Amino acid sequence: MPNSDVLIYTRTAGYRHASIPSGAEALAELAASAGLTAGTTEDPEAFTPETLERCAAVVFLSTTGTVLTPSGRAAFEAYVRGGGGFLAIHAAANAEPDWPFYGELLGTRFDGHPEIQPGVVCVDAHDHPGTAPLPARWEWTDEWYNFTSNPRGTGVRVLARADESTYRGGTLGADHPLVWCRETGRGRVFFTALGHAEEAYRDETFRGHLAGALRWVSGGGPASPHPPAP
Repeated sequence: MPNSDVLIYTRTAGYRHASIPSGAEALAELAASAGLTAGTTEDPEAFTPETLERCAAVVFLSTTGTVLTPSGRAAFEAYVRGGGGFLAIHAAANAEPDWPFYGELLGTRFDGHPEIQPGVVCVDAHDHPGTAPLPARWEWTDEWYNFTSNPRGTGVRVLARADESTYRGGTLGADHPLVWCRETGRGRVFFTALGHAEEAYRDETFRGHLAGALRWVSGGGPASPHPPAP
C-alpha cells in the first residue's frame, strides 16, 4: 500500500501564529481531497522512524524555535533523504535555528518582516503543481518575509518571488524568492513563505497553492527540473 498519512506539525517554541488552527484544518481538508489521511500534533515524540515511514508527507505549519528532539531530528533527516515529502509553511523558516541540516534543507533562514500589507507575488514557473493555480502577478496581503540570504545557488528551484516595489520593507531587492522547491536524496521539499493570516487558509487561490504543494511533496507529479548551476 502507498503511504497515505500526512503529519501536520504545529509545535512552537517561539512566536505562535494565531492562524495555526485554521491552517491545520485547511491542510487536513486538502489532504482528504487528495485521498490522504491527515493528523495534527505538537508532540515531538511523533518523530520516530516507525511513524514517519507511514507518512507520504510531513508539514511544518508555522513552527518556530527548536521543535524536534535529537532522535526526532535523526528520524526526520532519514525520512527526507529516504524519499519522504516535506512541506514547510511560513514561520517554518524560523524553526530549528541551530540545526545545520534544516538550514541546508530550506536553503536560507528567516530574517524578519515588515508590517502586514498588500503586495504582489511574481510567479516564475507555472509547470509546478504548487504554483500552477496562481496568476503570473498575484496581488496578496501577507507578512513579506525577508531572509538571511537568497536561497538561489543552494540547489533550490525558485517558483515565485516578491515584487518589492509593491510594498515597504523588503531587503533582498529585485530577486526576492518567496516560494521554492528542491529534491534532497529521494525526498521532495517545498517551502512557501506565505500564510500568516487566518483568512489566507479560506482563500481558494491560496488553498490551491497549498493543495498543489502537498500533492507534489506526496509524490504527485514529476520531479522538478534541477535549477541551473550558480
